[in-house]
This record gives sequence, structure tokens and C-alpha cells, in this order.
Amino acid sequence: MDPQATAKYRIGMVARTRFVEDTLAEERLGQYVLLGAGLDTFAQRALGLRGEIAVFEVDQPAHQSWKQRRLRELGYGIPDYHHLVPVDFESDGNWWQALLNNGFNPGAPALVSSSGVSMYITKEATTTTLRQLTALAPGSIVVMTFVLPFDLVDEPERLALGGAARGAQASGTPWISFYTPEEIVFIAKDAGFADARTLMSSEITERYLGEGTAPLRASSGEGVLIART
Repeated sequence: MDPQATAKYRIGMVARTRFVEDTLAEERLGQYVLLGAGLDTFAQRALGLRGEIAVFEVDQPAHQSWKQRRLRELGYGIPDYHHLVPVDFESDGNWWQALLNNGFNPGAPALVSSSGVSMYITKEATTTTLRQLTALAPGSIVVMTFVLPFDLVDEPERLALGGAARGAQASGTPWISFYTPEEIVFIAKDAGFADARTLMSSEITERYLGEGTAPLRASSGEGVLIART
């Protein structure tokens, strides 16, 4: 991945993480589910929220095993409010049951975040996931990132986005799914969400960094779906 693409991706990642965590705090939701959690550190950073928020990290079994081992080695451990849920989204259709088995309360509102995942899995898998998430309690929120088709991205941004895509391809995890804002909103509403809208990552970045920070802006080729039950 070229340096510019790497910088834009990381800026967008930081901004959308801040957006999701601010939404969690503003909405006062007591359950936080991260689909494709990766190396997210909210459970380690939000020490003041112990007892207030239950964190559920859903990810590939190998990733979860490695993360659990490293957290213990580094002295963090796995506190009662932090739940690691190993699931393969593409081949295991029972991730919802796995979530329930790990203490998730389907009767209480939750915020579900799926960041940097939808481009790696099929549209069928994303559609199925959104349909399953309509089972969340009223007042729940789903925040899901998506990547625009390259032909809808301005040329300078398209070059940076293409660099990110080539980096993913080279690492063996190619991007296979792209969405227009209209398409992802339609999928969410068709799945059964009461409300759905989108924001571009560039808008979220500007919210936190302000205007006049062009070198620090995220790629305009990534958007965020916000869907409410």
C-alpha cells in the first residue's frame, strides 16, 4: 500500500472509531458489539465504563485466540465485561447464537459496529448479517462501513483507494464488495431497519479535524451506514 493510501485509510479508521464510540456514549447504550473486531482496544481503554457497558468482540477464531493470548501476556486479562466471540462470518451462520451464548442480552438495546469488514465479504453475507441484526431490541444502532465503486470516486481519491485495494489484494484479503450509498441504505431498509442513512468518512473526519486540514482528510471513497431498529 502506498504511503498516501495508508495515511488516508488510517485517518478514516481513527475518525470512524471516534464516531462510533461517541455515538455509544451519547445514546447511553449498555451493550457494544464489534463485528470483525480485529485489534480494537475499546475494552482496554474505557476502564471508567466497567460495569456500565458489556463489550462483545466477534471475529475469526484464529484472530480471537491470538488476541486472548496476547491480552493475558500483556497483563490485561479478560475482565467480566469483555467477551471474545469466535465466529467465521462466511461459513458459520450461527454467529447470533454464539453472541447469545456469550451473554448478549437481545432484550436490551445495543450498538453494533462493523468497521472495515463489508468490502472483504460477499454482498449476500452482508445482507444476511443486516437481516439478523434487525432482531436487536428497539433503540439499537448498527454502524457499518462500506467502500464506493471506484468509478464513483474522484480520480485523485480513486488512486489512493486503488492503492489500498492493491495492498489488500497483495496480503491475500482482496476487496470483493462495493456499495453506493443508495444501495446500502436500500439493503438495510429492505432487511427491516426502521431508519437508515449514510455519512462519508470524509464528513466524519471533517467533524473532528475541522476544515482546512486537507492533508489529514480520509478518503472520500468510504462511507458509513447508520441504521436504527
